[in-house]
Amino acid sequence: MTPLRIALFQGPAGVPATPAQSLAALDRAARRAAAGGARLLVTPELSLTGYAIGAAVPELAETADGPAAGAVARIAAAHRVGIVYGYPERSGCGVHNSVQLIGPDGSRLAGYRKTHLYGTFETTYFTPGDELVVQAEFDGLRVGLLICYDVEFPETVRAHALAGTELLLVPTALMRPYEFVAHTLLPARAWENQLHLAYVNRCGPEGDFDFAGLSCLAGPDGTVRARAGAGEELLLAEVDPALLLSSRAANPHLRDRRPGLYGPLA
Repeated sequence: MTPLRIALFQGPAGVPATPAQSLAALDRAARRAAAGGARLLVTPELSLTGYAIGAAVPELAETADGPAAGAVARIAAAHRVGIVYGYPERSGCGVHNSVQLIGPDGSRLAGYRKTHLYGTFETTYFTPGDELVVQAEFDGLRVGLLICYDVEFPETVRAHALAGTELLLVPTALMRPYEFVAHTLLPARAWENQLHLAYVNRCGPEGDFDFAGLSCLAGPDGTVRARAGAGEELLLAEVDPALLLSSRAANPHLRDRRPGLYGPLA
């Protein structure tokens, strides 16, 4: 029942000039996270390449076990901290907007492909994933993965709740003027599904986009346990299993569902 300390890395702003620059920024963030006692570092959507990469997606895409994955694994093992990072993933059926969870020993624990693509850029260059619930065990917690727009659909987070996810990690690229997603929707999703939800955003201008920041950890009681501002920031937060247990005991929301009535919704 020991709380899990996690680090939410809201940055770096902009598109990295080279892959080496991106990995150097990740290494610095991992060092800071480990120094702060974090066991897990979560970074934004497409954190290895930047988001505003346009037609460069095919050129920057790598397989799940490519050179970038190897470099991230070495960073994780060097600092003894788990890492969640976003990247364009090349596969046999196209390029996916993906995230990977790497363990503190450098092992690959999970990979998720974004299932709900947002806007012209994403639908032009990415193929949607078709596996909704991806989970892994991390320090005794059942951890799940989604990406950005996915979390805005009630069904995605509910699927994780029903599958037993306790900590849902959501790398994101939330743009202005949609700050209400971070302020209002995220705490509601955590409460209605009785889980911890870590939402880690990009920040500042990037090409035609302007990212809102506001990364946060929302608890199962609907409170925001930690919140970043609008700029680059490394936020440390505690995921408390005891809070999850007490909140689930006090809140009958999931137990009072009547699935037999919901068939027409699907």
